Amino acid sequence: MNPVFLARGDLQQMLDALRREHRQVIGPQVRDGTIAFDVLERAAQLPQGIVDEQAPGGYRLQSSGGVRCFAWANGPQALKPLTFAPRETLWRAETGDRGELRFAETLPDVAPAAVIGVRGCDLAALQLQDQHFCYSGYADNYYNRRRRSLFIVAVDCAHPAATCFCASTGDGPSAASGFDLALAELDEGFLLRAKSDRGLALLEALPTVPAAEEQLARAARERETAAAAQTRALPGRNLKAALMARLASRRWDEVAERCLSCGNCTSVCPTCFCHSEGDSPTLDGSQVEHVRQWDSCFTPGHSYIHGWVIRGSTRLRYRQWLTHKLGTWHDQYGRSGCVGCGRCIAWCPVGIDLTVEARALLEGEADARP
Repeated sequence: MNPVFLARGDLQQMLDALRREHRQVIGPQVRDGTIAFDVLERAAQLPQGIVDEQAPGGYRLQSSGGVRCFAWANGPQALKPLTFAPRETLWRAETGDRGELRFAETLPDVAPAAVIGVRGCDLAALQLQDQHFCYSGYADNYYNRRRRSLFIVAVDCAHPAATCFCASTGDGPSAASGFDLALAELDEGFLLRAKSDRGLALLEALPTVPAAEEQLARAARERETAAAAQTRALPGRNLKAALMARLASRRWDEVAERCLSCGNCTSVCPTCFCHSEGDSPTLDGSQVEHVRQWDSCFTPGHSYIHGWVIRGSTRLRYRQWLTHKLGTWHDQYGRSGCVGCGRCIAWCPVGIDLTVEARALLEGEADARP
């Protein structure tokens, strides 16, 4: 459909319309010095006039004094916590009167929700998570319940951070697919376009007018400027062959000397889905909960198999993460696992830059063949 225009002062009517559909509205807000998703009651809670400054190992917010609510790139939180819970109980078991075990599934009771402010990189990440958790015949019902409950309002990114490189991965800065409604923010308001029947129905409830040609041209220029402003890039879309040919590179040792194996990069990554499972019994042993929680390929326990830690060093853990993310994901999902959001760069305590490491590896010699 052709974009329509919604005045800035009418944004609250969008929130009210979503709540009339009995949806909880979730949107970006300033929390603890970051941009984070939280329950949104009023449009005034959005981070109006807030911009972000990101660099390797650095993230901070500043006030610009402007009127825009989405003049920032991203915060540490993507959509992942809203669909793939950081910690949840998968089932419970208890002993009956005669000592028998009784099992009960604990599917989440999920209320419909609408998320406002989703960027193109996070939409691409959501599609990758869908591929993993919604695999035909083996769908994860816990993920699916949350995923199906979401109404997504995307925002074209016009203010990339210095750590962003979504243009090189093909996942931004514009929102291309996977949303119900998308916004392009201008000073005077928003250009809206619907991608689903649900999005179109919401548009019909809002006081919109046809977008002016000048507004459309201005939004297009901002998208082009945002793409051109990105100085970081991956050296290619499919790096599997090149990375697998450099498994013995000295660069793995160099990055391991800096890497803390803290797992920050995997925690903020919108596509990482590694997890661990364990049992949490009551003290008297009458009940037990089987719990799933986020894990990381940087923890020793992640590669523990039958008494042996397969990747016992930071060198091997970083190599596993990078070669899987940029290389062998192509075998599983037909594309790289990186969407160019740059979170792993900004939130690494020592400022390791994935784009720098990938390029350094490819510039080095391939392994000597026997």
